[in-house]
Amino acid sequence: MSLQGKHALVTGGGTGIGLAIARALADEGAHVTITGRRQEVLEEVAIGNMTAMAMDVRDEADVTAKIAAAVAKNGPIQISVPNAGIAEGKMLQKTDMEFWRNIMATNLDGAFLTIRESLRSMLKTDWGRVIPVASIAGLRGAPGAGAYAASKHGLVGLMRTYSEEFMGTAYTFNALCPGYVDTPIVDRNTVSIAERSGVSKEDALKMMVSSNRHKRLIAPEEVAAAALWLVRPGSESMNGQCIEISGGKI
Repeated sequence: MSLQGKHALVTGGGTGIGLAIARALADEGAHVTITGRRQEVLEEVAIGNMTAMAMDVRDEADVTAKIAAAVAKNGPIQISVPNAGIAEGKMLQKTDMEFWRNIMATNLDGAFLTIRESLRSMLKTDWGRVIPVASIAGLRGAPGAGAYAASKHGLVGLMRTYSEEFMGTAYTFNALCPGYVDTPIVDRNTVSIAERSGVSKEDALKMMVSSNRHKRLIAPEEVAAAALWLVRPGSESMNGQCIEISGGKI
């Protein structure tokens, strides 16, 4: 199936999982708007039928204005991938409200705003796919990452609720729940986990790798492949699902 004529929006599309999904969708013919906070990073990776657009998912006014501008330029958004997120951890007793709110504002509020504004144009069409990028932390606890896990559980809850609201229509909602993926976020988390756990960076990386059932980091392209499946014919009955990408059932 060609995605020619379809407009996709990928937040956090300048690096890692978001960029891999954006490229995969663009390769299938979609026009892809990628967003992030740094325009220069987005412009460096936006090629062909990709458009770079700086947007802060935490800012309602910015999200509303920028998505409206993207729709005016490239047409209704029919594939929405809320991917922008922060993956940082602190032990419970060290988690202050500033840290908590920053995680929630990006991972949960930002996803909600992205989905809401995407739907304003999507619902004027005859087909749509919403594919938030959650995490296996959205399906279980994550020691030392209470705020992150809570935000991803919230995102899974949003997806499941919206799938019920639009059940039986041409619009589906499914979350991607990867384990540890080989991205710059994992590089940063190696340092954070090492500091929290009192181990070396090498041992921290081993801890992350061991959390994936096949004992290796996941390639961003593997997550992108799952996203592609959800926009292709034959996936119409997939709705309200959490697709684990972790080498096996967690």
